[in-house]
Formats: sequence, C-alpha cells, structure tokens
Amino acid sequence: MDEAVPLHRPPRVMGVADLALFYIVTGISLRWIASAAMLGQAALWYWALAFLGFYIPLIAAVIELSSRYPQEGGLYVWVRETFGPFAGFMAGWSYWTSNLPYFPSVFYFDAGNALYLGGPRLQAMTGSTVYFMVFALIGLAVITAINIAGLKWGKWLHNIGALGMWVPAAIVVVLAAFFWARFGSVTRFDAAASMPNFDLAHLVILSGLAFALSGPEAASFMSGEIRDPRRTIPRALPLAGLVVLPVYILGTIAVLVIMPAGEVNPLQGLVQAGSLAAHKLGVGWIAWPLALLITLGNLGAASGYLAGCARLPFAVGIDRMLPQAFARVHPRWGTPWVALLVQGGLGAVFCVLGQAGTGVRGAYEVLVSMGIIATFLPFAGVFLAVIRVNRGVGDKGVTRLPGGRVTSIGLALIGLITTLVALVLAALPAGDETNKPLALLKIIGLTVVLLGTGAAIYRAGRRKAA
Repeated sequence: MDEAVPLHRPPRVMGVADLALFYIVTGISLRWIASAAMLGQAALWYWALAFLGFYIPLIAAVIELSSRYPQEGGLYVWVRETFGPFAGFMAGWSYWTSNLPYFPSVFYFDAGNALYLGGPRLQAMTGSTVYFMVFALIGLAVITAINIAGLKWGKWLHNIGALGMWVPAAIVVVLAAFFWARFGSVTRFDAAASMPNFDLAHLVILSGLAFALSGPEAASFMSGEIRDPRRTIPRALPLAGLVVLPVYILGTIAVLVIMPAGEVNPLQGLVQAGSLAAHKLGVGWIAWPLALLITLGNLGAASGYLAGCARLPFAVGIDRMLPQAFARVHPRWGTPWVALLVQGGLGAVFCVLGQAGTGVRGAYEVLVSMGIIATFLPFAGVFLAVIRVNRGVGDKGVTRLPGGRVTSIGLALIGLITTLVALVLAALPAGDETNKPLALLKIIGLTVVLLGTGAAIYRAGRRKAA
C-alpha cells in the first residue's frame, strides 16, 4: 500500500453482546413476517424449511470459515483464499452490489410503517412514490453519516435497532393473544389447512424467506473490529439464533390471528395487524410506539448492512483491485469513509432506478428480487468453499461442529442446494405484478449489468496492479 494510504485499522470495539445484537438486527427483517403471513398458516412450514435448509447451514459455514480466515473481509476473503482472486472479487462484488437494491427496499418498507406515526391522514400517502423515495434518500444519508463517525457510535444504532426488531414482534404477539381470547382467530389453524402448497407462486416466496434468514455472514466483514473474532463469533451466533427464529414464527402466527392472509400488505403487514388489534382491544395508542420501534429497527438493520458491506470495497482496495481511495480510513474516526460514501450514494441511485416504470409495490418487488439474486450468488461460493476446504488439511485453530468434516460437508451441500433453487425462483416476478415482462427485464438486466461491471473492474485492477 502506498504511504499516502493510512496504515492503521479501525479499532476493535465489538464484544459478544454487541455482536449478538448486531446479528439480531441483521438477521431479522420484519417485512418478511408480512410476506410469510400472505401465505396463510402454511407459512410455518415454509419458515421451518428455510431454517433447516439455509439458516443452520449458513451459521455452520460462517463459524468454520471465520475461524479459518479471521481477517477483515468476510466471504470475500473466504472465497478468495479457496478459489482464487477472481472468484473472491466477484463474490465480494456480488454481495456488495446486493445491498444497493437492499437499502431502498428496506427503506420502502420502513417508509410504509412510518406512515402510522402520523395517523390516518399520513396513511393516505401509501401510494406516493415521491414520499417513499424522499424517505429512502434521507434514511441513507443519516446512516451513512453515523457510520462514517465509526462503530463506536454506529453500534448504538444497531443495538437500538435490535430492540426495534424483536420488541414490535413481541408487542403484536401479546396483542394477538388478547385478540384471540376475546374475538377468536380470524385464521383457522389445523393440520389440513396448514399443509404447504409447493406451486410456483409459493416457492417464489419461499426463496424470499430463505433470504430473510441471511445475516450471520454480515459481521465477518468487520472481523478487524471484533474483539477476538475466532471466539466471539461462535458465541454470538447461537445467542442471536435464539431470538431470530421465534420472532419470525410467532410474528407470522400473530398477524394471521388478527387478519386474514389476503388482506396483509407486504409493506406494512406487522404494524397493520398490530394497529388493527390495538384499536379493537381499545388500546389504539399502542400503534404509535409500535410504528416508531419498527422504523428504528429497520434504520438499525440498514445501518448494520451499510457498516458491514462497506468493509468489502475497503478490503478489496487494500488488495489493489479497486482504486486505493477505497483503502483509506478517516483520519479522525478510523473508518473507511470513501467506501461508506460510495455505498450510500449508489444506494440512492437505486432508489430512483427501482421506481422507474412501476408503482411503489412494483418497485419494492423488483428491488427485493435483485437483492436476493445478488446475495445468493456469493452464498453459493461460501458453501462450495466449505466443501473445498474440508477435502484438505490444515485445521489448526478451526472451530469444528459436532461430527467434524462429515457434518460440515453435509450442511454445506444442503445450503448449496437451497441457494441454487432460490436463485432460480428469485428471478421470477411476483404473481400480482402487472407488467411481468418489464419486471423480469429489470431484474435480469440490472443483475447482468452489476456482474459485468464487477468483472470489468477486476480486469482493470489486475492490469493496473501488473
């Protein structure tokens, strides 16, 4: 690295508690509770399939690979060390670009919930594209500024965001219990009605539920800012898992107790159900703090992914595959401020691009599909890396699961199959999309552009380095 690039690294500030809360805020996305509830009571089976087929294999992969390669960079480093520089770069690039459509999609969801802070008059703006874009742009600016100031401050937004993920779900679960006791459940829960239907429409949503359980990989991008990551990561992940799955399952049940699946809005489902139950129970004032907590929770989640993913171009910049400005850290706060600014700026561009030629809900669905595809591509590399490294030697310092290599390879194969199926399904437009050809064109076209841009940048970086 040139002398002009600061050699110091961001300080190690995250312990087990901070990391567990980080995994909670990045591992729970309340918008997927609404998406799952739209499937009806069969959603519980789909959550179980996503948990067994993806979440557990991903946790196992993260624990093993982060102990093998504990340096900053996460899956970029894991795939690079296993399959070479180009594969590592493309894995990191794909994951990084997956967060460009992620930010506007999560802020669109957040904006829909924030409308409940202003009562019925503001809720009339549900279809306003200007409101949703402005909200997303302001949200991106706020979390970018906080993360440039450093994890010393950013971690508090993540910690508050973690409360904003499970506390609203807990409130809706309590409201649903009282609602059931007084009025009964509006959804019939029995074995026959709960059986999953594996048609195409349901399988598309299943890929989204698997995507909802991603997040265990996020903190490893910041391994250089975690105290003793080889020990801290395996301790924090199980603690977070004890919160993540119950929030999704109990939250989905609660929404279905309060309202039928056909009336659930994917942008407002949880606060919609909570507000409905609160007003029927005579405690309508609960809707306001519920909406506030969900808004803060999603801000914390977006901030967590921004903080983690900005470390990808930072690590790649150190390897000289991106301009060296990406490897610079702020002289005062010690953060990769160039990478953070670029991440936030490009996320703002996607706020506008995703909206082109469609309504609010159509833009949301396109952004979600793009995010799933770009995220699952590097996950395939992660599971393949686990299989590859377990064929060799050199296990010193590696954290092993019970059963050793057999368990690691078996779980990686399950995760790989789930990932490949989800990739295909995510490219299909939502069933209620009015302009399916345009949606499919935007999903595939923008994904190809992102990957092609990454390959071109890698080639240019290699020529410059040579």
